[in-house]
Amino acid sequence: MKSLGPIGLFGGTFDPIHLAHLRLAEEVSEEFSLSEVRLIPNLVPPHRHQPDASIEQRISMLQLAIKNNSRLKLDDRETKREGPSFTVDTLKAIRKELPEQSLALIMGSDVFSQLTTWHQWETIFLLSHIIIASRASNQNDSPKQEIKSSELQIELKSRMSRDKNQLINLTAGKIFIYKFTGLAISSTMLRQQLNQNKSMRYLVPSAVHDYIKMENLYKR
Repeated sequence: MKSLGPIGLFGGTFDPIHLAHLRLAEEVSEEFSLSEVRLIPNLVPPHRHQPDASIEQRISMLQLAIKNNSRLKLDDRETKREGPSFTVDTLKAIRKELPEQSLALIMGSDVFSQLTTWHQWETIFLLSHIIIASRASNQNDSPKQEIKSSELQIELKSRMSRDKNQLINLTAGKIFIYKFTGLAISSTMLRQQLNQNKSMRYLVPSAVHDYIKMENLYKR
């Protein structure tokens, strides 16, 4: 059954989840009238080291972060699947459940520029739209400038759209670019701060901050 609006899909390690993650999900959800945004934590990220926090801890932090926002949902399907957490496998599973639903994969411009390194990357366009988030404050943060692959440049040129109705009327295949309020926060930065006994208050939701302290996470 098709929902009222497109469904956003936002994957990552969320190690830990922070305010920039949440702000991006909120802005994109409003801008593109998404019915919901599913946050999908990786179990085994294919392109980076294994997360410092356990999957149980990362899920707990996600639940704390989104508990007061009905538009943001936790989708833990990748944590139940063995092997690398390939996005294409997740999209295939969701598409099987929702064959007529418009899906929109949300990612940063830096991530999109590396899309050709993803498993079965061409298939992603058959399963979902892509919303590329670039920082409004950075004139150099543009997908076109970062892309080195000629194949991906061709896909961007042929699929890019400014017509939001296509996100609603088509189930997959288009690329949209959104300039969002970029917050200079990253999970890597937060882990480094904690390792140096520096505060991360006001960089993560207060409930996540308290959970990290309680679990004594990211201390080496």
